Amino acid sequence: MVTILEINNLSKRYSNGFNALEDVSLTIERGEIFALLGHNGAGKSTLISIICGITRSTAGQIIVDGIDAALDPKKAKQKIGLVPQELSNFSFNTVWDTVSYTRGLYGKPPSPQFIEGTLRKLSLWDVKDHNVSTLSGGMKRRVLIAKALSHQPEIIFLDEPTAGVDVDLRRNMWQLVNELRDQGVTIILTTHYIEEAEQMADRIGIIDRGKIKLVETKSSLINKFGQVHVQIGLKIPIDKSPLDENIWRFTLTSENRVLNVFLDNEYSDGEITIADLLKELAINDIDFRSVDVKRSSLEDIFIGLIGD
Repeated sequence: MVTILEINNLSKRYSNGFNALEDVSLTIERGEIFALLGHNGAGKSTLISIICGITRSTAGQIIVDGIDAALDPKKAKQKIGLVPQELSNFSFNTVWDTVSYTRGLYGKPPSPQFIEGTLRKLSLWDVKDHNVSTLSGGMKRRVLIAKALSHQPEIIFLDEPTAGVDVDLRRNMWQLVNELRDQGVTIILTTHYIEEAEQMADRIGIIDRGKIKLVETKSSLINKFGQVHVQIGLKIPIDKSPLDENIWRFTLTSENRVLNVFLDNEYSDGEITIADLLKELAINDIDFRSVDVKRSSLEDIFIGLIGD
């Protein structure tokens, strides 16, 4: 893989002494979908703002596709598109003029065909002649996305792109993200809908209190920190589990009628391990009436790692 974005020892310290970011280093590969997760105030938006040239860092270096953003900020910005978290104050310009004007700001020549295609993909074509200020919140969000795509950037930042939007826009958004990735565009997103990150992202980064806690591929993260919870409904209550406490972690609940067994993903081997568990119960003459298997979601892992 080829690195398209390199962040080296980036820090942001405010005059009151608060460290919004502290020695953040990160590399993003060309064409990947990278999800940055963290609670409110963890530093996600600050990091994105610095990379996009909106906020200045206290220290550190940003390299965008081989370009040092401090030495050539204009050229670096041309490679980046941003869909911000907050809806900005829109003027009374039309949707068409707003998106076309944004394209021109980045030095791109007019391309009515490209603008039309973008507006159609985002279901904005029918309102292209409407003033942006008159649109609903969801439609304004679509305009923000169209503006971010207007200059055909190689990196797209999506800062909480589906927060407070309708189901149709969310579906259109992820369809568009997949299309962009297929075209080689790199997508970096933050989201509170962790199931979206789990579904879409190639790699996951977790930021906490201004520091990168970890960066892993999605599968590696789930394997390292996830677990399998096997809940076994027993025909007859038991006072004590026959399982070896050195191998299995378990609890008895509901008046000793439910045996809860927890398997670390690193130890478990899918159905084979669960089959071994059931075999051990049979050897010990423990009859059961039901088996329910639940694997950790990315949200379970995120909550466990962050701790709040």
